[in-house]
Amino acid sequence: MTDETTKNGPDAAAQEAAADAAANVENETAAEPDPIELLKAENAELRDRYLRLAADMDNLRRRTEREVKDAKSYSAAGFARDMLAVSDNLRRALDAIPEDARAGADAGLTTLIEGVEMTERSMLTTLERHGVRKLEPVGQKFDPNFHQAMFEVPNPDVPNNTVVQVVQAGYSIGERVLRPAMVGVAKGGPKIVEAETNSVFDQKDA
Repeated sequence: MTDETTKNGPDAAAQEAAADAAANVENETAAEPDPIELLKAENAELRDRYLRLAADMDNLRRRTEREVKDAKSYSAAGFARDMLAVSDNLRRALDAIPEDARAGADAGLTTLIEGVEMTERSMLTTLERHGVRKLEPVGQKFDPNFHQAMFEVPNPDVPNNTVVQVVQAGYSIGERVLRPAMVGVAKGGPKIVEAETNSVFDQKDA
């Protein structure tokens, strides 16, 4: 209490005490955070957590769907590759029969040949239903991702590095190579224009 307050009497002292009390209350009020602002901040934090969790769950769902799809598409890859070896043997057996022997074959041999051909077609059709597709690279630009070059064929009339012969058929499963095609490529022709080449996976309808 100041000397001036003492001179002015109890009323002045009371007023000063009230002013001090009001100041203290104001300071305390200012020091305490606004409950509404606290709720807003908490709500913003919860919303941010929710959005992050929702994004994580969506990513997990997409990744799971992709893994399930891949499992369905490629789970039979090993089995399909083994079946291609059987198909190759059927084709070799058919190719080993001379044309004159086919033409002069008796009923029994003709039936046998037709049976082997039907078995080969049925096997390839079944594989195709499970996503296995035969590559048709002849006339396409050589692609080391899908083809395996076995030899070069000098041919100035064909664009250089063009597949001109297939030694062993190649196959894909889904978007992956199941077995690359063994091919012969042209050498010495004009350069291939990239824009004119087609994707290997567009060859089916070509």
